[in-house]
Order: sequence, then C-alpha cells, then structure tokens
Amino acid sequence: MRWSPTALFLTVSLTVIPSCKAVQSFVHDGEVVARLGDHKLFLSDLEKVIPNGISPEDSVNLANLYINSWATGKAFQDIAEQKLSKEEKDVSKELEDYRQSLLRYRFEQRYVAERLDTAVSVKEVNDYYEAHKENFTLDRPIVKARFMRIAEDSPNLKTIKKLMSSEDVADVIAADSLAFNSAQRYIDCSDSWIDAVTLAGEFGKDYVEVLSRKNGRFIEIADGAGNLSVAFVADMVKAGDIPPVEFCEERIKDIIISERKHKLLTTLEQDLIEDAKAKEKFEIYSKK
Repeated sequence: MRWSPTALFLTVSLTVIPSCKAVQSFVHDGEVVARLGDHKLFLSDLEKVIPNGISPEDSVNLANLYINSWATGKAFQDIAEQKLSKEEKDVSKELEDYRQSLLRYRFEQRYVAERLDTAVSVKEVNDYYEAHKENFTLDRPIVKARFMRIAEDSPNLKTIKKLMSSEDVADVIAADSLAFNSAQRYIDCSDSWIDAVTLAGEFGKDYVEVLSRKNGRFIEIADGAGNLSVAFVADMVKAGDIPPVEFCEERIKDIIISERKHKLLTTLEQDLIEDAKAKEKFEIYSKK
C-alpha cells in the first residue's frame, strides 16, 4: 500500500489573543500550539525558542518556522515507524556509539582546557617560522599602505599626498590630521601587513586591477563622480614570495597551540591504556 502525505494531519490555531504575547496567539486547546497525528507541541516548548525583546511580527514568523520544522520532524518519525522493519528501527548501537563519542569529546575538552598552555613566546614563533618558511608562501600579495578617499578638486590633495608618502613620523601625523578635515576617508596601515584584497576593498575593485594601476609607490583611481581614491604603498611582498614573520605570527601561534593540544590528547590516550594495564583492567586475549 502506498503512503499518502494526507494521512498525516497537522492543525495549528492562529487565533490572536489580545494583550498576550505574540506567540500565545498560537495557543489552541489549553497549552497546545500544534498537533500532528498523536503528537502535540506545547506553548512552553515554543516559548523556549522565541528570544525576548523581538517584535510581535518576528515572534510570529519565528514561531511559524519552528512549528513547521517540528511538524516535518514528527511526520518523518511517523512514516519511519510505519515503514521501517524492526531491525531498521533498532538504533541502540548508533545511540551508544554517539553517547561514547560525545562523552569522550566533552572529557577531552575539559582535560585540554585545564592543561593547555596558550602562551607562545617570540622565540617559539621565530623558530617555527625559520623551520617552515616554505609553508607560508603567499597566494596573494600583501602590502603596508596608507589610503585616502578625497574630492579631486580638494585644495589639500597634493599636500596630503606628499605628507602621507613621507617616512618622517611628524609628516605622517600631519597627513592624518589634515585628512581628518579634508578627506572622506583616511586609514594608515603602514605599520602592519594587510592582504592586497583588503586594500583593494577600499577602492571597491579587484586587487589585480588595483595593483595594475600602481605607478611608482602610488595607486590612484577616480570614481567618475568627482572623488579620488589614493593609496601610498610603503612596502609590498608579491604572490609566490615568503612573507615576513610578523605577517605569519598569529597563524603560527594557532599552529603551535594546536600541536600542543594534539600532543596532550595523544598523551592522554597512552596514559589511559597504560593505567588500565597497570591495574590489570586491560588484557588482550589470543589463541595459543
């Protein structure tokens, strides 16, 4: 016999109750919000998924989404119960495997949290960098740059360009100060490396196109609406080259901490087995 979806029946009351919370407008038959076959969804269940402080309209929309998701789940449960064999419905092994996996994961998380040293020294970073330089080869260029967006007819354009390209700290400070009153946007990323994509984002263009417009150490692109985007490239490392260690620092720290975590878990596994053997709790039987 073929199964028909109409055999599963869902009822939801949308009667609005004035002066009550929005989700309570779903209530039908006491505290029941929805029904699918013999399954009932209660108001207390629904209220748990509705955040405080959202609008009545959002509450109703979220409630509808949850009710439909709940109904779909129960519909699948019912048809599976009807159509699957006894053996197919026996999920005890899968549940036990999942329980064991979940317990192991939670214990490992606690074990690591109590023992993991997350402090990484400069020496450790430098040593790792020197030993694995080739792993940090760049896919895209990185730059140190200063950027501004300014009106093309601004009387301060030439002055700011000159100041922002200076290596004198006083000039750079002056450029920032003058740009504050004259430019639409000014950022100084000359003390740290940024991906060329980040710089290109300031121009609103692809990084390949932006770098192709580089003339000397300046990149200038007009937007056609009277504004000019200008970047002074203080330094650049090309794609395919190895970046300086400071660009890789955070990534290296993550790698070192991840390796420490892995070592902790490996040691834990070994210690557990050795402890079990020492207490004669673990034994492997073999035929002689």
